[in-house]
Amino acid sequence: MAVIAKQCPHIRVCVVDISQKQIDAWNGPELPIYEPGLREVVDECINRNLFFSTDVEGEIEKADIIFISVNTPTKTQGVGAGRMANIKNCELCARTIAKVSKSNKIVVEKSTVPVRTAQAVTRVLQSNDKGLDFQVLSNPEFLAEGTAMADLACPDRVLIGGQQTPAGLKAAETLVSIYAHWIPREQILTTNLWSSELSKLVANAFLAQRVSSINSISALCEATGADVQEISRAVGMDARIGRKFLQPSVGFGGSCFQKDILNLVYLCESYGLDECAQYWNGVIKMNDFQKKRFSEKMVSKMFNTITSKKICMLGYAFKKDTGDVRETPSMFVLRDLLSEQAKIHVFDPQVRREDMWTEMDYTCGINKGNTPMLEESVITATDPYEACDGAHAICVLTEWDEFRTYDYERIYKSMAKPAFIFDGRNMMDHTKLREIGFEVHAIGKPDPNDFTDL
Repeated sequence: MAVIAKQCPHIRVCVVDISQKQIDAWNGPELPIYEPGLREVVDECINRNLFFSTDVEGEIEKADIIFISVNTPTKTQGVGAGRMANIKNCELCARTIAKVSKSNKIVVEKSTVPVRTAQAVTRVLQSNDKGLDFQVLSNPEFLAEGTAMADLACPDRVLIGGQQTPAGLKAAETLVSIYAHWIPREQILTTNLWSSELSKLVANAFLAQRVSSINSISALCEATGADVQEISRAVGMDARIGRKFLQPSVGFGGSCFQKDILNLVYLCESYGLDECAQYWNGVIKMNDFQKKRFSEKMVSKMFNTITSKKICMLGYAFKKDTGDVRETPSMFVLRDLLSEQAKIHVFDPQVRREDMWTEMDYTCGINKGNTPMLEESVITATDPYEACDGAHAICVLTEWDEFRTYDYERIYKSMAKPAFIFDGRNMMDHTKLREIGFEVHAIGKPDPNDFTDL
């Protein structure tokens, strides 16, 4: 919405939320999320044509176009629990729009939703008793956290789905005309509603599939002496495959990939496509295997015990340039290290301790109430050298650029010996670290101690 406000200064944009705390943060000096470049755009547009408000009903009444941008979390109870997306929030939005509207509206699904959600939204809106006409569009977002502002300014494509009726096509063209202020028309795709809704799930599933594919090969590389980065380079030079998303890691995270694949699995099962469901579920199973494999390797290389040992975790966000901890691989590694009774010190330049515990409780069921000594076992450091001081091992779990710039000779001197580094992002200079004295283990890289013919 901030980018639309920037690119279309003649259009009034208002973001509404029922949370006063969230709206106060958007109107204040410290935004509730970290995204490079967002602060500058908000500062440029706020109180000009960009506004943040808790007056949900008042702003709906004023609007010509309404974007539904609410969470669609995976259900935790009932039918489809653990896989199916819960579209309760989308339905509640539709009911509020139908209740308070006094004029015709275009309603746009921005949330990632199961295919045919627009059908439910349309039925709710059409149940209004005022004779109003609502046209429902699908306009999924394909941005990536950390590069969101660039992705929105220069997107690969904008996708708009609508009913293939005169009114539906007119509504789609209205939304097209907004994006056309800064995006070439040939990059704005229009489809039917169902293709648009499903495209978002499929795009995320394909990206996650590539991550799990290369991670499966990383395990084979460690067993055979091959180097996964050399394989990624060789395979990625094939134009049919391409280089992107072939970087091995401790696993994928974030709010989208796992949720959307589980949603896809459930959709396949719902239509009796069990083989398709099993295929996509394999992407999730491989991701879980990779995270567990990383934790188990740490324990095995550190003499099969890390009880009471200090472990430094560099990075906790699921990727660099964000403070997002939803489904972050670091959380699952932390859970495993806690079960081994390690003492963990976490340093991440953007992650807040409060967010760590909220996600840990929601996803892993671990909290201060059911886990004795949790607060004492996990320390969040404000200085990386303090986090590393006296540690038996460092595990690099987020690819923050600054992690490459630290004084590792100083860090090595401050650590217990032997000093281990487990590189979960393959971002460090392993040769230099070994010259300093570290024992280094990395994803998909052969261990020099295990092979004599590398």
